[in-house]
Amino acid sequence: MRTSAVAATGTATAALLLSLGATPAQASPTPVITKVVVNKGKNIVVGPSATTSFTSQITASHPAGVSYQFVNLWHGTTYDTYDRAVSYSDVPQCTTSGTATTCTLKHQITPDPREMTNVVSNVQASTWHVFAYAWSKDRTETALYDYATIKVQRASKLTVNASPEPVRKGKTITVTGALTRANWNTHTWAGYSGQSVKLQYRPKNASTYTTVKTLTTSSTGKLSTTVKASADGYYRYVFAGTSTTPAATAAADYVDVT
Repeated sequence: MRTSAVAATGTATAALLLSLGATPAQASPTPVITKVVVNKGKNIVVGPSATTSFTSQITASHPAGVSYQFVNLWHGTTYDTYDRAVSYSDVPQCTTSGTATTCTLKHQITPDPREMTNVVSNVQASTWHVFAYAWSKDRTETALYDYATIKVQRASKLTVNASPEPVRKGKTITVTGALTRANWNTHTWAGYSGQSVKLQYRPKNASTYTTVKTLTTSSTGKLSTTVKASADGYYRYVFAGTSTTPAATAAADYVDVT
């Protein structure tokens, strides 16, 4: 009976407002977040010790205008239980066009094994979530806790050395190298074991590389194999990358074949 009475009262009020030429009050719309771009759309790659800086851009619109907005990153299963978060580190720089406002924010990630915000340890090398927020000039808000995702990865390096140089045609060339990646816990470069790496060769006057063979890195990330010297050319190792570690290509090593 109480529900029916409330409904009847509401109907009568609406009818009275209409008879007087008035309309019921409408809730103000919330801001619409139309675009968020973190690190120019690329994965965030963090080295072993130095702070990594990047930016994000967020665009939101509202009939009354947008007065404040920001982007944060968080890692974990849910926003309420995240284990790492990266917030913006400087005052947002914003421009407005019509009812839309675009803000650019700066962020920083520092490798550190301590349990605190804005730092990462090795277990956080994975997919992160993007939290986007906008506040309108008439005090309505939109908070999207999982607007998008982005990968935060451990930086990688790859080396190559082909010897001897020079070498006679038909003789054996030994090609060594190492695949390492950032260890955020120890702040050092560490060997990346058990990874597939391609050895590629390009003749001196050619423009493209051909894969010679595929190797697997040792327990310390080392690579070593042999090939027969055929002609002057360049050797390099190529790593395709993983979900936690970006791709890497060694600077080519030229071998003079006599």
